[in-house]
Amino acid sequence: MSLSCGLVGLSACGKTTIYNAVTAAGAASYDGSEMHRVIVNVPDPRIQALAKLYNPAKTIPATMQVVDIQGITADSAAKPGHSTRSLTHIKDVDALLHVVRCFESVDNSSQHSSINPERDVETVDLELMIADSQTVQNKIDRLTKKVRAGDDDAIRQMADCNKIKDGLDQGTPARQQGLNDREIASVRECNLVSLKPVLYIANIESMEDVGSSHISVLHDIARADNSEVITVCGRDEADISQLDPTDRQEFLIELGLQESSMERLLRAAYRKLGLVNFFTVGKDEVRAWTCHKGDKAPVAAGKIHTDMERGFIRMEVMRYDDLIELGSEAAVVKAGKQRIEGKAYEVQEGDIVVVLFNTN
Repeated sequence: MSLSCGLVGLSACGKTTIYNAVTAAGAASYDGSEMHRVIVNVPDPRIQALAKLYNPAKTIPATMQVVDIQGITADSAAKPGHSTRSLTHIKDVDALLHVVRCFESVDNSSQHSSINPERDVETVDLELMIADSQTVQNKIDRLTKKVRAGDDDAIRQMADCNKIKDGLDQGTPARQQGLNDREIASVRECNLVSLKPVLYIANIESMEDVGSSHISVLHDIARADNSEVITVCGRDEADISQLDPTDRQEFLIELGLQESSMERLLRAAYRKLGLVNFFTVGKDEVRAWTCHKGDKAPVAAGKIHTDMERGFIRMEVMRYDDLIELGSEAAVVKAGKQRIEGKAYEVQEGDIVVVLFNTN
């Protein structure tokens, strides 16, 4: 399971600069021809420690795909070509990284000369809600015939869809409507973009701007959205990302940062999406895998291979900390710290697993 995040925001908010800061891709400004996208490794010192212990033929970290999506403008949803292309890419991602300009613009392509995070966030949300409202209306239209025929399931779905559409039309993104599991299931096929979890990225000009009133406003917006803000000095961090990896940390410290924007962003994305990493180890391969917190053992095993989920028997589990402390699997077993878990077990952050399954 590779986490996929899409950068969204108003035109000239600095999305591509943030994209470069996070991914070190060195991409040019988006020209409308195709999306920038890249897969980056999730930094995790544990995988290096495991590789040192096992000396495997391959070491494979968890990954994240980052997509730089075309900038949104007011009335984007009314432009069929623009809207269709952008929405297709937005619908494909797991989470939205909403880049908000918190610096003075000298770019004539910016829609506004003034800094106003609240206005900018509302503009983007509005465009997403307009698109979602039409998507839900399309489903309502498809349900009409079945509703007239008295189909109970269609009647229930129609009621849920109308409720969600009313909320969208009144200016409430689907993610803020407090939808229950049944209501979410009713619009699952719609893949609503305003239902996707959002993290906010404050694009600032210098670290002196961290305490500005604009950042404070964006934090208020994020709290109301049950989210958080990652502050990125986009231009400087994009430049730093192009340096040799051994030199990057020194320049980050000069900016007053202990971690790169990618590390801060990934940590926040994992929190927001409720993700955990677990590991498989051996001489052939040491690998990190990603699943949702609360996933049962068969579901997590399915991230490794679908046959493992279908034929799941049991899972042998040891903790990363125990293995590193004791130095070997044999020592972990001797200390009684390896466990046998069944189908009800919820895989935890840092678990090292062996899956036993039946292929028949």
